[in-house]
Amino acid sequence: MEDLNSSLSPGMLVRHPDHPEWGTGQVQSNIGGKVTVNFREIGKIVIDGARVYLLLVFDE
Repeated sequence: MEDLNSSLSPGMLVRHPDHPEWGTGQVQSNIGGKVTVNFREIGKIVIDGARVYLLLVFDE
């Protein structure tokens, strides 16, 4: 499967499309298709980049 988030790098701000209640998260790492994101509302989550396309946030 294709890594939908291969261009994400540490420090970028993102949102999870299926969980807007998590708020904005900051990418901590992107290794082997696994993206670790620290979300304001729930903390650190590891996301499979082949299954979820994270939305970039430009307005914060």
